[in-house]
Amino acid sequence: MFVGIIWAAAALALAFSFFKNREKTAGSLRVSFKFLRSMALPTFIIIWTIGFLLALLPPEVISRTIGREAGFMGVVLAAVVGSIVLIQAFIAFPLAGSLLREGANISAVAAFVTTLVMVGIVTSPLEAKCFGKKFAFWRNLLSFLFALMIALIMGVMLR
Repeated sequence: MFVGIIWAAAALALAFSFFKNREKTAGSLRVSFKFLRSMALPTFIIIWTIGFLLALLPPEVISRTIGREAGFMGVVLAAVVGSIVLIQAFIAFPLAGSLLREGANISAVAAFVTTLVMVGIVTSPLEAKCFGKKFAFWRNLLSFLFALMIALIMGVMLR
């Protein structure tokens, strides 16, 4: 129902925009479709790769690597992977759900998602160029440490 409300609100806003200024609305839709087209293939490849890996990896491997058996090292491993990969949030959350269903520890999944959002190893050179190397280093390090703290707290609270 909530999704229907969002779609209805978007449709109303689009209609309002169209009646207010047809040219701008048409231009905006063209830009949006170009963006969608440019993002479709990379998004499909990421989703396909994740699905393929989850299909190949038995739940026992996931459980040993980032499950309860792995302990704190599994949380750290998930945090490191989350710090390195560059995945959109709308893909990361379903992936997190899949990992939980396959036996991953809640703390490890929280570490993965939190570092995915807070830490940017791949984007660090750009950040260093804009804000300086010292700032980029400390922001990423502190974000990593805080992400680990958040993951451990979530593991305790959601157990």
